[in-house]
Amino acid sequence: MKFDWNNPYPTIRAPLFARNAVATSQPLAAQAGAAMLRLGGNAVDAALAAAAVLTIVEPVSNGIGSDAFAIVWDGVRLHGLNGSGGAPMGWTPEYFMTKYGVNAAAILPKRGWDTVTVPGAVAAWAELHEKFGKLSFSEVIEPAAELAEHGFGVGPVTARKWSAAIAEMQGQPGFDNAFLPRGRAPHVGERFRLPAAARSLRQIAATRGRAFYEGELADRIVRFGEQHGAALTRADLANYRPEWVTPVSQRFREHDVHELPPNGQGIAALIALGILECLDLEELSVDSVDSIHLQIEAMKLAFADVYRYVADPRAMQVSAEEMLDPRYLKARASLIKRNRATHFNFGLPKTGGTVYLTAADADGMMVSFIQSNYMGFGSGIVVPETGISLQNRGLGLSLDPQSPNFIAPGKKPFHTIIPGFLTKEGRPVMSFGVMGGDMQPQGHVQTLVRMLCYRQQPQAACDAPRWKVNRDFSIDIESTVDSSTAASLAALGHRMRSIDDPYMDFGSGQFIWRQSEALADGYIVASDSRREGQAAGF
Repeated sequence: MKFDWNNPYPTIRAPLFARNAVATSQPLAAQAGAAMLRLGGNAVDAALAAAAVLTIVEPVSNGIGSDAFAIVWDGVRLHGLNGSGGAPMGWTPEYFMTKYGVNAAAILPKRGWDTVTVPGAVAAWAELHEKFGKLSFSEVIEPAAELAEHGFGVGPVTARKWSAAIAEMQGQPGFDNAFLPRGRAPHVGERFRLPAAARSLRQIAATRGRAFYEGELADRIVRFGEQHGAALTRADLANYRPEWVTPVSQRFREHDVHELPPNGQGIAALIALGILECLDLEELSVDSVDSIHLQIEAMKLAFADVYRYVADPRAMQVSAEEMLDPRYLKARASLIKRNRATHFNFGLPKTGGTVYLTAADADGMMVSFIQSNYMGFGSGIVVPETGISLQNRGLGLSLDPQSPNFIAPGKKPFHTIIPGFLTKEGRPVMSFGVMGGDMQPQGHVQTLVRMLCYRQQPQAACDAPRWKVNRDFSIDIESTVDSSTAASLAALGHRMRSIDDPYMDFGSGQFIWRQSEALADGYIVASDSRREGQAAGF
């Protein structure tokens, strides 16, 4: 790829060139990953060290009780791991109706124990390490334990989001003791310690994760849940296993884009790119209204289908392959009007707060990894004396019987977190991801279009202003988007809002691009300036 090395967007960052690299949303995590590579570990060791550290240094976005997903290039082929958990076996529609009343569909809790599905991140760490790790599991977890024990200075972006979450989270079981040790959120630069999490991480390391699902930590989680009327049981935890899956892919500009299959929303990026493959974006300038309009319309078409069909694959009415059928995508592309915005309905295929990190090593292994507690601080639940905060992924389920996400025991919820990977002719090109709820597939699309259609180098593609399609199909635009561009999009019929909240609304990306087949040429690494992140390597 002959990139244009100019970066026309305001930024304080330049791409990193290295043969061993880690890019994360927090510098201490990136440095922990790089330390594993220095010790002789591989990209999986680096990714796991960074992931564990992120549960400590970015607790708004993830925790030990998160879910996780990964795509790994092992030097020969891709592997996908789904580390999301299912609903507790006690979660039936009747359970929620009895507890919350006949209008439960409208008043399901946003926080608390009745949003906690079985957390999968710890099991995903252990599974990835078992299959690919070189260093001991204790070695890769220890940097996180040390930071939890001794503390770290809280960064400005994290401090701001921490403080903003307090009004909603305060009073959730265990939250105040863990995350408000001074009765408030930490100030910028103030040292925060979570020694209980250090003990938990070392138990997890010593037992290869089983303490979380079958040992002392499992007992503490379940007992605390029982005190608050939770349905989660010891059997729910003990029976959990992450799932190896085959990534799904879509051809785009002579490359293949790979995402994990449902229950995640990665297919939204593939649908949108499949639609854009039918359109001549290169005839339009990179930041033109016409180019942005076509990308927005493709994303709206993708979401119309994803919100209708994507769920636990056992409950889906159509398959991922049917949603990506080239004839279907071409037909969907034909619905786009170049001179006006359209509100699209779902089609009918022919049937038959998150952290992202990426790592690559000098031997060619590349890892795309993402983990999340979903909304900021997840459920708000923190299990006493463990430092374990739990996600609120149950919000991806529904009490609407017509929804493919209709709640059922053991059912995996609709998931927003998605790692991405790019290949060409069966060879690895880039490990990448853009965190941030519904922004994630949109960030994949926008950055890939910039790199593959317009030859923008990874850091420039990362720094460029972004737009976001909301669930009501209104459009948020970053405040850095040119005002005349925003006005022109509104004139086409898009319902526009200008937002100055880059942390959540427009995501944060990390990118590692392999320069050539020659491993000695190394990688181009970019880290998003919307968070405190860093690209580290040597």
